[in-house]
Amino acid sequence: MPYTNLTLSRIPNNPSTSPTAKGDPQIYLITLRKAPENRISTIFAQEIIRALRDVERMVEAAGKDEQGGSVGAAVIIRGEGNKFWSTLLHTLLDYPFPTIALLNGHTFGGACPLALAHDYRVMNSRRGFFSMPPVNIGVHFPGIGYLARLKLRPEIAREMLLEAHKWTGKEALEDGIVDQIAEPEDMLDAAIEVARKWAPKAKMGVYAVLRQELWGEAARIFQSISYVHHRRTVLPPKVKI
Repeated sequence: MPYTNLTLSRIPNNPSTSPTAKGDPQIYLITLRKAPENRISTIFAQEIIRALRDVERMVEAAGKDEQGGSVGAAVIIRGEGNKFWSTLLHTLLDYPFPTIALLNGHTFGGACPLALAHDYRVMNSRRGFFSMPPVNIGVHFPGIGYLARLKLRPEIAREMLLEAHKWTGKEALEDGIVDQIAEPEDMLDAAIEVARKWAPKAKMGVYAVLRQELWGEAARIFQSISYVHHRRTVLPPKVKI
């Protein structure tokens, strides 16, 4: 079934290996294209999940490597526009392959926990802010601060949740919010490099369960409140996001 609001493509194999090299990790790119700014809806959330499950099936269909293990894979998710927005947090935290968020523009509001749910984050070095303003707009749902608390230093999590601080790419890198920054024209290549580096770690089939050891507390709370499970936020925003 074709996708309506996104595209799914496979990144070509590493040119340093044979195009048909058995066991070469598979890197997939999901580009969100729901105009005007990738706002979430139940249907959109389900479509993104379908794309993620399609990747799992394609990796499984690829068979085993020469040692009999999985070929390994990683997924890069990016927004086509300047806003990276979704609430597929539990799906990402429980995903069997490494995930990389490509933050090509503003990462604002709900995009922040979504980005933090990925294993790695690559941000635009020239434009765009990373900002989570629930304190300014009067919005709350259980677990909204879990990933910030678990993944960031306490003072950075406080700035994010209670002060609605805006980080540039350089500042986000310095504070450990993102793993890498890159020039706009180099961002996809940077994300692909990260994906190729870590995709083999999924070969043994324990990537998701080991991730649960780190962030399982957040995964469980997001499972209970995410749009994927047809639940709404406890306190809706008091202003337009």
